[in-house]
Amino acid sequence: MKEERKIKVVLLEPGKIARAAEIEASLENMQRIVGGYIEAYYPFEEQVCIVCNDEGKINGMALNRAVYGDGKEMLDIIAGPAFICDCRGEDFESLSDEQTARFVKQFKYPERFFQTGDDIKAVPFNPQKDHER
Repeated sequence: MKEERKIKVVLLEPGKIARAAEIEASLENMQRIVGGYIEAYYPFEEQVCIVCNDEGKINGMALNRAVYGDGKEMLDIIAGPAFICDCRGEDFESLSDEQTARFVKQFKYPERFFQTGDDIKAVPFNPQKDHER
């Protein structure tokens, strides 16, 4: 039996703290993780991408994390589960230990989203503290 290739990623799930994970690198498994067809989103300078559900917003999946530009402006909002991985080659690859730690810290807390006038705001929250209430 052939052993499946695994990669190290940062897993982003709505309402949960970001975490490092090792996932099977098959298309079927990636689609299972994001809940549908995958889309690679490239908001970073380095060759790293966010893999998310291609139709997450259209299908009304729970909003997950905002992605910000260098000026701290909100660029986009990821809907549904997603993961961050290396995307230098033809296939998705593992993040380095340094990248994993940095992205876990950057995307640590899930966010709640609300509209103010024409803007959408995101407020990080700690689901563990909310659960204690």
